[in-house]
This record gives sequence, C-alpha cells and structure tokens, in this order.
Amino acid sequence: MKYDVIDAVISPKGQLETLSQFEVRRILNASEGELAKIFRNCSLAVLNCGSGVDDGQELFRRYPDFSIKVIQRQRGILLSLKRAPAVAFVDGVLITGINEHLFSVLRDVLYVYNKIVNSPRFNLQKSDDVTNAVFHILRNAHILQPGRLPNLVVCWGGHSISREEYDYTKEVGYQLGLRSLDICTGCGPGAMKGPMKGATIGHAKQRSGMGRYLGLTEPGIIAAESPNPIVNDLVILPDIEKRLEAFVRTGHGIIVFPGGVGTAEEILYILGILLHPDNASVPFPLILTGPQSAEDYFKQINRFILDTIGLDAQQRYKIIIDNPAKVAIQMKAGMKQVQTFRQQQGDAYYFNWTLKIDQSFQQPFEPTHENMRQLALHKDQPSHELAANLRRAFSGVVAGNVKEEGIRAIAEHGLYELKGDKEIMTSMDNLLTAFVKQQRMKMPGTEYVPCYRIIK
Repeated sequence: MKYDVIDAVISPKGQLETLSQFEVRRILNASEGELAKIFRNCSLAVLNCGSGVDDGQELFRRYPDFSIKVIQRQRGILLSLKRAPAVAFVDGVLITGINEHLFSVLRDVLYVYNKIVNSPRFNLQKSDDVTNAVFHILRNAHILQPGRLPNLVVCWGGHSISREEYDYTKEVGYQLGLRSLDICTGCGPGAMKGPMKGATIGHAKQRSGMGRYLGLTEPGIIAAESPNPIVNDLVILPDIEKRLEAFVRTGHGIIVFPGGVGTAEEILYILGILLHPDNASVPFPLILTGPQSAEDYFKQINRFILDTIGLDAQQRYKIIIDNPAKVAIQMKAGMKQVQTFRQQQGDAYYFNWTLKIDQSFQQPFEPTHENMRQLALHKDQPSHELAANLRRAFSGVVAGNVKEEGIRAIAEHGLYELKGDKEIMTSMDNLLTAFVKQQRMKMPGTEYVPCYRIIK
C-alpha cells in the first residue's frame, strides 16, 4: 500500500531562530554523523502525529524513503523534508505544532547531544552530573519557569487503553484543568493524550489562558508513541532513565492510569525513589486511578507491589476508583504540601533538587539477554534496590515489545529469561499474564507474542 508524501523546506518558529555560525556548523555536522539515523527516525515519528500508527517498525516500513536534512543559511538553518507523511500537512503547508516539534527534535537530538551527552563537562557515570544534565536539557528547552507555584501533574498510563479508560483520563484531566493544574505526560496517545485533552476544556472554562501540556519522550519509544497534537512543549531526553528523572524532577505529583508493562515500570521507578530513606519526609502525591472496570487491574498492581517491595511501598500511594473529582481534589491538596515543603527546604518549585535519586535509577539499562538473566530479583536487598531491579526487568520487556533494538535482539537470540525468588517471579508471572489477557501488551485485536520467559 502506498501512502501520500510531500516534499517541503521549513524554517524554525519560536526556537533555534537565532544561532551563531559555530552552532549552525555543529548542528550540521551532527546531522550527518552518528546521530543521523536517530534524528531521522525521531523526525518521522513527529510527522506521524495523529495517524493512529503505534508500531515503530510499521511506521518505518510505510515511509522508507523519508529523509530530513539540515540546510545552512547565513541567518540560521532550514530543514529540508523529502517524502514526508502528507498527514502532517494542510493544503501543502506543515501544521504549525508539528513544525515546532520537528525543531524540538533538532534541538534535543543534535544540539543538546553535543552540549550534554558528548561534553567533558558532564560525567554521566556520576549521580550529580546526571541530574545536572537533566536540568540543563530542560532549561535549554525553556521548560523550567521560575515563579510558578507547584501545579504540574505528571500523568502516566498506557497508550493502547480501552475507550472507557481513555474517556476516564479525559474526565480526570478536565477536573485538573478546572483547578488550574497543568499536565505532563509521555506525549503519546491513550492515557498520555486524554488528560491533556480534558484539561484544555477545564482551562478554557476557567479562562486561565493556554495551559502547559508538556510531553517528555526518548528516541527508543517515540516512534511507537508519536507526540499527540495537544503537546505544546516537547522534550526528547537521551534515554529512558533521564526521561523518568525529568518527570519526577519537574512534576509536583503523579497520577497513574491503567496501562501495561511500561506503566508498571514507571510505578516501580517512583516507588523505588520514594522508598529511599533520604526521601522519607519528601511529600510527593501519587494516585493510581481508573474507571470501575479497571478496579481489578489496580488490585493486581497493588498485590504485586505487596508481594515484592512490601507494605511500606503501599503507604506511598492512594488508589481512587471511578471518581475524577476526588482525584483532582486530592492532587490539589498535595500541591499545597509540596509548596510548603519546598519553601521550608529552600528548594525550587520548578525542579526538585531535594529528591534523592540513586545511581541505580539513573544509569541506562541495556536489555541484553545476559543483563536480563543477571538481574537481582530477590528480597535479600533493600526494598528500593529491589524496585530498581524490577524496573529494569519491566524495561527489558518494553524493549522486547516495542523498541527496534529489543525486537531485533529477540529475533536473533530468542526470549529474554528472567529468574529470581519464587514468590517474586510467581507474582511477576501473574501480573504479566493478566496484562496479556487484558490486551495491555499490544493494541486490542492483535495477538501478543511474549518476548520473555519467567524461570521460577
């Protein structure tokens, strides 16, 4: 099947409009070097906005001849698009929001890489330097805004949820918008789009102006979760670990909607951080919520947390079923606690410096078959360290499900093997099996083929 394509040359709007000749040359060199493929793939994902395709491999098959090139001009840069998806254009003109997101890709994949990832200023093996790198990436994207009181709610959840669950996320977003709370998500469809869509109506009714709809993603996941049209600030972090740290450093509270293995990974990440002894007194509102039909889903998550990292972890979150207004009221109250604590600590509202994040949550995990087999999935370790290892296990399953390198590794070497304490592995097996039965691993209507094998 052929898909309509368009050639175009576009100029930046709102960012990267004023660059020195040195900066232009650096971007030009990076776009033709080792980052060329990442830049091309992330750009194609952005152009895919609204198409409904949530399979990165399928997207690349549809547009094999797509290319993007940086053009140098005396006054800055342009982008030349060849055989780009026509869905990104209206009457032959690139949609403004997609134009903005394309230059966000250029900014974060090329410009930031040279300033952060490939810079001697940052030793990304050190915890403090990782946090400072995340700070610099967000500041460069103009995400950090001093003077704003805590009001940014991070919303996590699946991209392939049911219609009922999606409508519920919109209703929660609406209630948050009515209370002048802004939204930050992983930028894709499903539970990442719904809260933003609902919040736009709440903000409009309150005449509170344009809300903030912040989307945080990373190169390995963006093709399967293209930015939704509501995102007005897009940031592409270098890897999943820096993306997760960006969520908890900038957000003031988290709402978790139904999802799959990626959502379980996110839950384990935040609980592992909150369980660190240094964070015992840090307020961080965390709510798990969904419609009545999702009650069993959250019971399964709750049981898994109890079986693995214990009762203390359960004390760090609330489960609210089928009550969007209560979710928003609780989150608004949590914001006041965050504000008071930050004032007492002298911490910034726009970036949570106080929160302790162990290096085990910051270092990129490469889901090779050997690394997956060697994960320490046992209880003979502090609960926050077990949470870190469980998060890595789920991160590997995500990679095997949707990431290009993970899918390729499974095809070449077979299934990932996960082994550990019998109680932990049994609970993990039960949870993942439930996800498969509920079609939370892939879009409904497609048969899921596991990328893992659990050894008890």
